[in-house]
Amino acid sequence: MDQHDQDSVKQSIMYSHKIAQLSKALWKSIEKDWQAWIKPFDLNINEHHILWIAYHLEGASVSDIAKFGVMHVSTAFNFSKKLEERGLLTFSKRHTDKRNTYVYLTPEGENLLLETFEHYNPQTYAIYEGSLPIKELYGKFPEFAELMSIVKHLYGPDFIRIFETSMNKFEEDFTVSNDKLVPVQKNNQKASSS
Repeated sequence: MDQHDQDSVKQSIMYSHKIAQLSKALWKSIEKDWQAWIKPFDLNINEHHILWIAYHLEGASVSDIAKFGVMHVSTAFNFSKKLEERGLLTFSKRHTDKRNTYVYLTPEGENLLLETFEHYNPQTYAIYEGSLPIKELYGKFPEFAELMSIVKHLYGPDFIRIFETSMNKFEEDFTVSNDKLVPVQKNNQKASSS
């Protein structure tokens, strides 16, 4: 092995370890805060994530949930079944696609998801608080272009497309009213009934 190959191995190990350490530290903080946020709703992270994905995709195949939720297909299926048993999701086939099983939010599932959004408190999310100094310095939160490129190469362009679609849908579907996140249509209905 020549010097260049040795340097490449060393750089690869250092880079991989740096990404692993930083990702693990970020995930540990996110996981702790996410669990605390949804605990009052008797949900775990996988269940909440599945509700969120089903909402954004307006019906998602179990394989879509697994791919976008970064979980094994059996995990996506098993947690989706638990949510179905609670009356929060339904399973069905599409007329145009009999091979895949699709998951849809029930009205109860959508109401529960929206209730979790209404009870989100940014001050209890350490990752948000930790990012505020960057926002104060640059006037915006980090955009993660390099990280998005890495994820795109790992999970493919469909993952990024679904991610961007879900972010756009969230931006369009929700607003803040009285310091609470509320669906745009719910906010409009309140205004029209007043």
